Formats: sequence, structure tokens, C-alpha cells
Amino acid sequence: MKDCCVCQENNSIYKCPICVQFYCSVTCYKSHKEAGCEVPPAKVSAELHESVKYNFPTEDTVPREKLELLGHSKEVKKCLENPHVRDIAQAILNNPNPTKAIALAMTEPIFVELADACLRVVEPIDVKNT
Repeated sequence: MKDCCVCQENNSIYKCPICVQFYCSVTCYKSHKEAGCEVPPAKVSAELHESVKYNFPTEDTVPREKLELLGHSKEVKKCLENPHVRDIAQAILNNPNPTKAIALAMTEPIFVELADACLRVVEPIDVKNT
């Protein structure tokens, strides 16, 4: 485990979604946010992406650069405001058979809305060629 960026405890299991520093509790997270939090420099992010490779890329593998765009999409963020959508996503992540879990999730219109928003980001429609 990592040390908390606020109290230095060695039981930090949470990571700030903005600067990716570890913290151990809601109290420490609030203190961290009040102190100011910044996105890590692009160079650090680029080095991290270079060191992390896909083990089994396929023709459907989405490049990491496009996946990063999801974090900037207002439409995706709006979908993720819904706690039910977040619960479905968490269930997929925790399921030993994610393919089956995604198929089940796609029967939920609210999850289909998120999936469509994600696809519009990673596979935008080329208006010129349609």
C-alpha cells in the first residue's frame, strides 16, 4: 500500500481522480482538495502510457489516446452522474465473466446511453464520408 499524501499513513487505498495521489480517508481527501490538486504533467502521463502495453491487442482495441478522450467528454460525464449507471459499470468490473455482464448491461437503456456516448468519442462519425 501507499502512504497517504496528507497524513502519511501507510494504508491508503484510494487515489485522487485528478492528480492520482493516494489518500486514506474522506477527511484526508477533503484536506487534499482544499490544499489544491493539479493534473500531473503530460510528460509523466505519456511515460506511464508508454510503459503500459496491451497484452493481447485485437482489431477492436481502442488506442489509449482515444480512451483518454473519454475523461474529457461532457456527455460521458453526464451519463456517469447517474448512480445506477455507475453500479452497472462496477458490476461489470467485478464480474468474473465481463463479456456476459456487458451483454446483460446492454439490456438497460441507461447503460446503452453511456455506451453510445463512449462510442461517439472513440469512433466519431466522419461527416465528410457519409
